[in-house]
Amino acid sequence: MGALEFELIKKDNKSNARVGKITTPHGEINTPIFMPVGTRATVKTMTVEELKELGAEIILGNTYHLFLRPGDELVAKAGGLHKFMNWDRPILTDSGGFQVFSLGHINKIEEEGVTFKSHYDGSYQFISPEISMKIQQNLGADIMMAFDECVYPEATKEYVAESLEMTLRWLDRCIKAHTNENQALFAIIQGGLFKDLRTKSVQETLKRDKDIDGYAIGGLSVGETREEMIELLRHTTPQLPEHKPRYNMGVGTPDYLFESVEAGIDMADCVLPTRIARNGAAMTSEGQLNIRNAKYKEDFTPVDHECDCYTCKNYTRAYVRHLINVNEVLGMRLLSYHNLYFLTHLMEKIRESIMEDRFLEFKHEFYVKYGYSKED
Repeated sequence: MGALEFELIKKDNKSNARVGKITTPHGEINTPIFMPVGTRATVKTMTVEELKELGAEIILGNTYHLFLRPGDELVAKAGGLHKFMNWDRPILTDSGGFQVFSLGHINKIEEEGVTFKSHYDGSYQFISPEISMKIQQNLGADIMMAFDECVYPEATKEYVAESLEMTLRWLDRCIKAHTNENQALFAIIQGGLFKDLRTKSVQETLKRDKDIDGYAIGGLSVGETREEMIELLRHTTPQLPEHKPRYNMGVGTPDYLFESVEAGIDMADCVLPTRIARNGAAMTSEGQLNIRNAKYKEDFTPVDHECDCYTCKNYTRAYVRHLINVNEVLGMRLLSYHNLYFLTHLMEKIRESIMEDRFLEFKHEFYVKYGYSKED
């Protein structure tokens, strides 16, 4: 096989939702899929054995962070990210672009690339499309992302249009620098909040389709309203090729996952489930709950009555609340496990609903029970 193969298995009969399968050198990925984020070569507080146990089929590594620490050259010496972190299933690495613009200070964006100040030690660093490809090839990811500029909602249309042209030129440079045939390359669609620019981004990117293994929608979930996100998602996704994977970057709330799938998205990722876990929040079948609340002090029931994850089978809300409130790492671990399990198995149920042509019915049932408005 090549770097990646995608099989479209089933399309929903009432929406753009679909079930598929991605095959990579490190295994298969059933789509639609939620991908846990392993920013610094670890999904926070989780072991790889636990990730496999809860059903994770692919995880993300972060190019920006791994470039700065421990360095992609060191990871390459270790045999690549898979061996370095002892994960033998697929890995996707982002390009570093989003972190450069959101974390790097004193950014200097030029045609050649981006100069930024490391948030670790204040040193000045530089990433270009070629360097991003080199880092990701050293990391050994199954799926690499093209280097792009992530623009924010307040950007003017003129700026977004110019940025879009530069992102396309950067994509050409990424394609040229992509030399490992065992690693897939995804392009990123930009265009800000402007439908015509989103369409232009798709049309221009499709001219490079023979060199692209999949398509991601970037620049969403970065501060725009929920309505804007859904509208742009529904506008853009159907324009992407049906025969290649589609990825909505950075979404992890249940409603955003449902909306992404309904629009035709196959892949999504977010740090949300582990981040909110560390603050004591749990996703449950009846909505999100804050385990720190006093009402759970003597609640000796599972975190989620309908969940059969390790946490829910073995520990109570009262115990997890105690751990979180005294800052014990185990509490963060137990909630992280639960939240990742919850989203992983939610996507499994979504796949089942698509196969049975009842996706929209399942979405409505979930929204009502989870506490989202009935009008959604």
